[in-house]
Amino acid sequence: MRAGAGDIELAGLCKSYDGATNVVDGVNLKIPDGAYCCFLGPSGCGKTTILRMIAGHEDPTAGEIVIGGENVAGMAPVERRTAMMFQSYALFPHLNVRDNIAFALRVRGQSRAERYKAADLMMEKVRLTELADRLPANLSGGQQQRVALARAAITEPRVLLLDEPLSALDEQLRVQMRQELRRMQRELGITFIHVTHTQLEAIALADIVVVMEKGKIKQSGPARDVYAYPRDRYVAEFLGGQNVLSGKVEKIGDGHVVLSQPNRSGIQVGLCADARLSVGDRIDLAVRRDDIELMRVDAGGLGDGATALPSRVVAIEYQGSFVKVMLDTLPDEDFVAYIPERTFFRDPFDVGDMLLATWSAGRARVLA
Repeated sequence: MRAGAGDIELAGLCKSYDGATNVVDGVNLKIPDGAYCCFLGPSGCGKTTILRMIAGHEDPTAGEIVIGGENVAGMAPVERRTAMMFQSYALFPHLNVRDNIAFALRVRGQSRAERYKAADLMMEKVRLTELADRLPANLSGGQQQRVALARAAITEPRVLLLDEPLSALDEQLRVQMRQELRRMQRELGITFIHVTHTQLEAIALADIVVVMEKGKIKQSGPARDVYAYPRDRYVAEFLGGQNVLSGKVEKIGDGHVVLSQPNRSGIQVGLCADARLSVGDRIDLAVRRDDIELMRVDAGGLGDGATALPSRVVAIEYQGSFVKVMLDTLPDEDFVAYIPERTFFRDPFDVGDMLLATWSAGRARVLA
């Protein structure tokens, strides 16, 4: 199935409900045809409003929505050739799986034979053929979701829009359906735009992750880039997996900068070639939780260019492949180390132990 160009450009997109406050505030974004894009952010950040404006269920206050080179602002949803899968699935309880999937084609006036042929092909794609005659009440949550997905995709849209599609599922089923969504997106070859507030979901699924706050895009790009190289404190803390420290520039060396905090100094971080810093500047730095190593205070052997901060273990959580160790390194904020399981249990720590949280300068990065 190929439905035509589904590249999207949002240009200066704004939405206000009261004429004073923009819930979407000057969003500019390009999404290539055939990409899987996830909008990620907390409740109220504007991500669902953007989805609804792309779908045609709401009109922008300002700006353009361009799909396949055509400005679709003001067009009806059917003219845009978009389809939306809602969080609640909205299946018709009195129709079986085949008729639920074929319903959109029935509304468009296709004959019973035509719409059933298309529905049977779609059921095969989403592995629902054996359930064709079942009612929604007799389906599992994952099966209902596949019916909703097939019903949206059968209209051959250029863009498929998904509003929190996995939020109603338990964890195991959510993982399975992530795989199913990605498989279907690749098979259909159309643009998927997926709204979620779950960080792991976005990172696992998306070619492009768009992190939002208060109606604005904070950062967008490939999932690994956004996770591993956050631009600012908000993105680093929202996505998780990073420890964020603040400090004052104490010294600038060759390829690194040394920070100081109240009652401590010598915190080293690598310096990008284009960074413009001066002694005395206050900056934030991020270091990934899985780049933190923990040493006992009397262990010795700290390498050159490494930072070591005295810390006390406040909590330990076994996570299977790694152990999450929570520390009081920062007075008012969480500081976490992800220690590989085998490493941790060679010499396990206990709550209350005093340690050194260490990392090399090259593993930390300055945030905007």
